[in-house]
Amino acid sequence: MRRFVFEVVEGVRIAGQAIWTNKLRSTLTTLGVIIGIAAVTLMATVINGLNQEFDKALSQLGTDVLYVDQFPWGQNADREWWRLRNRPAIQPALAQTIQERSRFTTAAAPMADTDRSVTYRGQEIEGEILGSPPQYGRIRNVELRKGRFYTQTEERAARHVCVIGATIAEELFPAITPLGKEIKMGSVPCTVIGVQTKKGQSMLGGPGSPDERILVPFSTYDQAFGVNRRWGVTVMAKVASPALMSRAEEELTGIVRTARGVPPGERNNFAINDQQQIMDSFASTRIAIYGVGLFLTGLALVVGGIGVMNIMFVSVRERTKEIGIRKAVGAKRRTILFQFLVEAVIVCLIGGVIGLGVSALGAMGVSALGLTATLPAQTIVLAFVICVGVGILFGIAPAWQAATADPIEALRYE
Repeated sequence: MRRFVFEVVEGVRIAGQAIWTNKLRSTLTTLGVIIGIAAVTLMATVINGLNQEFDKALSQLGTDVLYVDQFPWGQNADREWWRLRNRPAIQPALAQTIQERSRFTTAAAPMADTDRSVTYRGQEIEGEILGSPPQYGRIRNVELRKGRFYTQTEERAARHVCVIGATIAEELFPAITPLGKEIKMGSVPCTVIGVQTKKGQSMLGGPGSPDERILVPFSTYDQAFGVNRRWGVTVMAKVASPALMSRAEEELTGIVRTARGVPPGERNNFAINDQQQIMDSFASTRIAIYGVGLFLTGLALVVGGIGVMNIMFVSVRERTKEIGIRKAVGAKRRTILFQFLVEAVIVCLIGGVIGLGVSALGAMGVSALGLTATLPAQTIVLAFVICVGVGILFGIAPAWQAATADPIEALRYE
């Protein structure tokens, strides 16, 4: 054991001396590894950030909510628009029908939206006006930073009250409380009774961006803006438990078919959507990002590894006489093999450390653009594992050449 430890320490010392002696050459050799490791870690960082943003956006839709809509979400709607375009709109009364007949859902509510400019005393911001009854707050788990949500009484009376998003509150009321203030949605006045907790920007937009949204009672929305009879509404149904999603979807299909008078044997003239459609649509994009990223990082690492191999062959050639002397005085093949492998691994590790530094700067730049970008510990560990792997893979050939060199021929080498 003592002999093995001595060989390891001695091999590391000799490899370190060789690298230090040729500092500039070693630094230039690491450039390919630096680029490869920076690409690997930065790709992992960006993909991790995209996944977090995507999961955050999906969480706004709810894992236990089904959406009855005129068209399916995702790519199917684009591919089959010619067949789906004549579907009748979803009517608001369908929510009450689902509420009365469904056994697996605890609440149902229609929602409709429109874009309007929102103003308060000369300040203006573009916002999304979304009309839905009070059940919306429970179905979509709306969190309030200030104030309260509107009530069923205000829904029945079509009161002009609203709950505003965090961005709208910050833009229109930077120094005062928005509660009790009257804003205008287009030309429609509305009294602010609540402010939502800030959620941040969403990569999905629309349903995943509550900070720039104003919630109003559905009856108020219908009275002020009118529900588009061509496109109708979307009906949300909160399922009692995520485990019941498939059973609830089957039940809803039967209820909606009956309510819309779809004869037996005919296709549905509506769609029941959930998170899965969006996840399926994003899956192809995610695979494409992974594929391109892996190809580019793999290419960079191969180029870096070839550079390491080339320099190691040069190093073996330059130190041929030294190898012959060491073999003549009793150095074993494994000792010389280990020495040159360690040298290749150390060169790659130096490149890995610099590459991680570059990646950390890149992650800061990505964060400045508004995306979530962190450098997790597992990514750092993966980078070092890759460095060791590249060093061994591309260093084994020159190390083996050094280890198997004939000592007499090596001593004669000039």
